Order: sequence, then structure tokens, then C-alpha cells
Amino acid sequence: MPQFIRKKSRKSFPVKVCTLDAELEFNLEWRATGRDLFDLVCRTIGLRETWYFGLQYEDSKNCISWLKLDKKVQDQVVSQQPTTPFMFLAKFYPEDVAEELVQEVTQHLFFLQVKQAILSMDIYCPPEASVLLASYAVQAKYEDYDEATYKPGMLASEDLLPQRVIDQYQMTPEMWEDRIKIWYADHRGMSRDEAEMEYLKIAQDLEMYGVNYFPITNKKNTELWLGVTALGLNMYCKDNKLTPKANFPWSDIRHVSFDDKKFVIKPVDKSASNFVFFSKKVRMNKLILDLCIGNHDLFMRRRKPDTMEVQQMKSQAKEEKTRRQIERNKLAREKQLRKAAEQEKAALEQRLIQYQEEVRLANEALRRSEETAELLAEKSRVAEEEAMLLSQKATEAEQELARMRLTAMKTEEEKLSLEKKTREAEQLTARLVDESERRAFEANRLKDELLKARLAEKEAKEKLLEFLSRNAYMNSSVNSIYPSSQVLDVQPLPLEGDATISSTDLTSYELTPDSDMVQLSLEIEKERVDYLEKSKHLQNQLRDLKTEIEVLKIGEKQCELDLLHDEQVRLGETKYSTLRKVRSGSTKARVAFFEDL
Repeated sequence: MPQFIRKKSRKSFPVKVCTLDAELEFNLEWRATGRDLFDLVCRTIGLRETWYFGLQYEDSKNCISWLKLDKKVQDQVVSQQPTTPFMFLAKFYPEDVAEELVQEVTQHLFFLQVKQAILSMDIYCPPEASVLLASYAVQAKYEDYDEATYKPGMLASEDLLPQRVIDQYQMTPEMWEDRIKIWYADHRGMSRDEAEMEYLKIAQDLEMYGVNYFPITNKKNTELWLGVTALGLNMYCKDNKLTPKANFPWSDIRHVSFDDKKFVIKPVDKSASNFVFFSKKVRMNKLILDLCIGNHDLFMRRRKPDTMEVQQMKSQAKEEKTRRQIERNKLAREKQLRKAAEQEKAALEQRLIQYQEEVRLANEALRRSEETAELLAEKSRVAEEEAMLLSQKATEAEQELARMRLTAMKTEEEKLSLEKKTREAEQLTARLVDESERRAFEANRLKDELLKARLAEKEAKEKLLEFLSRNAYMNSSVNSIYPSSQVLDVQPLPLEGDATISSTDLTSYELTPDSDMVQLSLEIEKERVDYLEKSKHLQNQLRDLKTEIEVLKIGEKQCELDLLHDEQVRLGETKYSTLRKVRSGSTKARVAFFEDL
């Protein structure tokens, strides 16, 4: 058990630490240092990339300060609240989030902090980029867009856009939602950590990303802004935090120090004069020096081979990423197979309905065939009886004709009468014979139809038996469609060792730049340009969205930063081209330019 955990025999005090998505409460020993608390928080949340973060608090003078790790917590914090509050925040920013951030928890903490800074307008973000970033934030929160479960108005209630952007356009929340939803649907298949990383990759290209601003004055007492960044120091005019007027990379700085409110930076170029500025408070100079030391240390660290700890973290992160990718691919395949099985099931159910309809029609046809066969059988029987009756009458007529012929000779009149009757009898006999033949033919035809009906009935019964056997096979197929799901046992990432950072009350610090630092900086910048070239499609989408919503803009609602950004876009300037421009020239010339501002 760590020594700073509360024991019965020692006094302790409560501490609350907020991490933007959680609140942690601890009891610290009275003699616990800032490092004790910092390590406890890092272990609790599983963070190993500790060098970016710090504990921020509000001191007794209501100023924002960072907890010093080598001093006791009680010696630094005087709070009237029963529980001392701290914010666990990123103190330093990476040069390239995609290359440097290894752990998923690190990416998530940076994502939350940068997102909050954009929404609170501490980082300026153009409207079209705000919509794109909002779509990645939605993907990170809700995962893939599903038209079946998506409800209109679901995004309108979310805090996704800076209020400055919403106020600038005559657009309803539903109109903003529609534009966010278009990009959100394009991110299908992207996991939470991938969406958060894409968010950070876009956000790091914003001009105010990763810059800590401090109000300063030069020797002419001109009010300016000092920006401390991962790459060096930027100087801004008072009314423009977007475009630096001068830049001093860490590779050009040899020594930084302050004396009271005077801050002195000694360049590597000994022919150049010292870079001097003044702040309003000594406390501010301490914070500036602390940030310069931390950013320079990380600047040098990036240009050296990775430590064993970082190599191990990267290896574990790569293995974890590969495992998750395999798992995602497996889940995607299972989802696809399930979808195909559901489609097959629906097709089988549809075929079953069709077969049931065919059976119904076959039964109906069979019933009609049976009725027709019975009717034809009855007609055939009646025809046979009529034929027999007619045959009997024909026989009787012939007998009567013979009898009449025997008595025909009695008298002439009787003969004539007999001949007449004979003709009539012959005609009647002929008619009866014809009718008898016709009835016999009709009886034969009905017999043939009865035979055909019996054959049709037999075929219908055979078809019904065939369908019933096929239906039994189909039911067995449907029951075997869905395989049992497999549960993967995901073990948490093991933590080995702890990385800590330290801060001191130094008033000066010697910077020792590496010999090939400039070349490495140029290589990093080249990679950035290559990345921008690859994102032309994204830039085209942003340009199209900007053109689409331009007609709805309220001109008087634009702030000064909007006008400055529009001017930069008009001139074709970006964050990195501006830095290259203000970094050009000798250090001596840049110092002179700063002093003349």
C-alpha cells in the first residue's frame, strides 16, 4: 500500500480531482506531496503517458496555478472548501497527436479537453470546421449512424457547436443537425478512439490549439500576447491571437530566466541581443518559466530515441490495436453474416408464404376437380340411361313396323295409311337412332373428361405431397441459420512502471538544443505538409459547406477573430505557413522586430 494512503495513526485530508468525465476523491496524508497525488490519479485512471498532464487549481489569490510535484500539497493549496478541488488537465501538447499519443486514455483526455476549449471558444474554430468536428464527436459518442434508430432532433439537443458559430447564422438547430448528420453518416465503421483521433488531427491545425497565452509588454511598453507552444514562443499583437508576429523555436533559445517582472530569453545566436519582455505579475513569470521548461524537455525528448518504457507502451498499443482491429473485423463479419441470415430467413418466410398460397390454390383446384368429376360422372350415368331407353324404344318401333307390314295388305287405304305410318315410323326410328348415337358419343366424351379430371386430381395430390416434404426441409434449414455467439475475454492493459514529471521554483533554465534539431523540425513540418496534401478532399468538403451556409450569415454577428481568419483564408495562409514566414530571417532580426512592435 502506498505511503500516502490514510492510516489510522496519521492525519489526512480529503481531495477531489476532476478529469472532465469523472470525479475522483481521495484521502491524502498530511505530508503527501504533489507527486503522491499525481501518481495516485494516474494509477486510478490507468494513465502511463503522464508527462503531458498536471493538476490545476485555483490559489488563494484566485489565480490559476499548477500543483508542484516536489512540494507538499498542503503547503501549496489553501482552500476554504471542505474538499480541496483539482482539475487533471493536459499541461503540454504534442507536436503531432497521431505520432505521439499512444494510449487510448491519453487520446480520450486530450479529446475532451480540446473539445471543451473549442465549445467554450478558448480555441477559435471556423464554422465549417466546427460542423466537421461535431460529426466526429457524435461518432465517438453514438458510434455508427443507423437510419432505423436515428430520431430527428437527437443531435439538436447536444452541445456540439460553439455559441459564436450558432449566433452568426440564420439557421435553426434542425438545419445544423442536418449538416452534421451528413458527415456523421460518412464515418460509418469508425471506432470511438479513431473518431477522437480524427477530431484531434483536425483540431491541432487550428491556430490557437496548444497555445498558452500571457499578456506581456516589450521595451516600448506595447501590449502584446506571449504564446508558449510545443515548438517554441510566439508573439502576437494585442488584438490578434491568430497570427503571430514573431516566433522563436526552442532550437534558437539557449537560456530563459526572469527577475521580478522582467523575463529574459537568451538566443543561441550570441550576436543577437537578448529577447526581453515584461509581465504584470511575478507569479505569471513563474508559470511561463515552468511551461517553457516542460515544453522544451518534451521538444528534446521527441528528438531522441524512445525510452524502453515508451517502446513497451507503443508495442503494447500496437498489439492492442491489432487485436481490436481483428475483433472489429470479426464482429463486422458476424454482423454481415447475421444480416445475410436475416435476409435469407425473410426470403424463406416469403417463399413459405408463396408455397402456402400455392397449396391453398392446389387444394381449391383439387376440390373443384373433384366436384367436376362427380358432375361428369352423374351426366355420364344419365346419358347411358337415356341411350338405353332410346335403344329400347327403337327396338319396340322396329317390332311395331314389322307388325304393321304384316297387316298392310288388308286394304289399300290401310296400305296407304300403313305406308304413311311406316314413313313416320322410319323417320322416328332414324331420329331415335341419331339421338341414340349422339347420346352414346356424349357419354364417351364425359367418360374421357372424367378420366382427365381423375388424372388432374392425382397430379394435384402428388404436388401437395412434394411441397409438404420440401417445407419440412426448409424448416430444418431456418432453425440452423444462427450460430451461437462467442464471447471474447478482453483483459485490461497491464500497467508497468510510472512516468512522472517534476517542477521547481527555478528563476532561470539552461536550454541545450541538439545539433540536428532544426533538420528534424523541418522533417516534421514536411510530414505536416504531406498530410495536408492528402486531405484535399476534406478541404473541398469544408469549402462546399462554407459556400452553402454563407448566404445565411449575419454579418454584424462576426467577431474580430472571424474577420482575421477570413483574411488569412483570402491570402491563402495557414497556421504552418504563417509560422514559417515569421520564423524566417535571423534571430537578431526577429528580436529587433519584436522590440519595434
